[in-house]
Amino acid sequence: MSIFDLDIIKSELEGKKNAGLLLLKSEEKKIINLNIWVDNKTLIVADAFVVYHNTARGPAKGGIRIDKNVTLDETTDLAERMTLKTALTGIPFGGGKSGIRMDSTKLDSYMKKEIIKEFVHIIRSDLETGYYVPAPDMGTGPKEMATIYGQTHKQECVTGKPLGIGGLPGRKEATGRGVAFSAMYGLRKLYKQDIKGMKVAIQGFGNVGSWTAFFLDRMGAKVVAVSDLNGGLVNNKGFDVTKLMSYYSKNNSLTGFEGEAISNEGLLAIAADILIPAACENVLTDKTAGKVKAKLVVEGANGPTTKEADEIFKRRGIEVIPDILANSGGVIASYIEWKSAKSGSLTSAEEVFEFIDKTIERCFTSLLALKKDRKLTNKEAGLVLAVDEIITAMENRGWI
Repeated sequence: MSIFDLDIIKSELEGKKNAGLLLLKSEEKKIINLNIWVDNKTLIVADAFVVYHNTARGPAKGGIRIDKNVTLDETTDLAERMTLKTALTGIPFGGGKSGIRMDSTKLDSYMKKEIIKEFVHIIRSDLETGYYVPAPDMGTGPKEMATIYGQTHKQECVTGKPLGIGGLPGRKEATGRGVAFSAMYGLRKLYKQDIKGMKVAIQGFGNVGSWTAFFLDRMGAKVVAVSDLNGGLVNNKGFDVTKLMSYYSKNNSLTGFEGEAISNEGLLAIAADILIPAACENVLTDKTAGKVKAKLVVEGANGPTTKEADEIFKRRGIEVIPDILANSGGVIASYIEWKSAKSGSLTSAEEVFEFIDKTIERCFTSLLALKKDRKLTNKEAGLVLAVDEIITAMENRGWI
């Protein structure tokens, strides 16, 4: 398995020694072939993958990714992480994910719409019965979620929709809000320090990275390094984040903004108090972890730290806030949108942010208590809490 550390599970969950294997057995995987006619002579064919990792606690929840490098293994890994994330935060969802292997950068809005319509056609029953509740991910956004709504005519079938058709205020900022709050609260609880004046380096300036920077700036931190696919920038005095976000939105790149150039790998080793990898997986490895100077690593991306890097951080006394807690703001907000669609209630962005903050604070409190009691790392404690929740749900449903 790609995530579940069976040694930790076996030693910490008494009487549940087969927990990891039982979770694996609950997987459901679909390999789909999409066929989309562009016109009467042109047919586009693409592979797609759908994984429902565990639905003991609720519907499979997970985004739709369109990317040329999508694989079944990656889709499975992300579905597993969502299983853990929803269980740790107490959100009544299971873990799911879907991926369409196409280069999203070469698709116009019309083609994306047609691709999503064909995808919905194939898994329509899963969507309409509420077995799978998708959301945006890499290569998709609110427009694609609106297409799903248009095909199913059920607002609760999908989250991350535009505001005008049942979308949630604060949804696009939600993941970044959760990462920023995790950094602030983690610094306070783990080091007894305030976020004000702390230097932060953020790798990745997409939706997650940019909104993380925005909220940390509002909290009084200094964002001193940022990067995107083309490289990064350093400003030891701290960036004007509002201007930086405006520049990036206009140019779709950080290149040209004022600051000292730095590589993405170089950003990981910058002298900052907090490092936030918010771009992609496996960037903190046995080769890069030893160079990290930050005392706190907050996993804004999914799986940015390898097992070898975790061991290095443990030896060096660097605290890591795991992705299943740090970037859970998105699925927490999705739960609010899903619940609102069912009830017809309205929620403000401020209420969404407050709910995210309170949920992460509650989870962090439980995580730290277990960590202290069992002498675990943050990641190990989060894993044990999440798996215990899932296994309990499976027992309650008579699955085991």
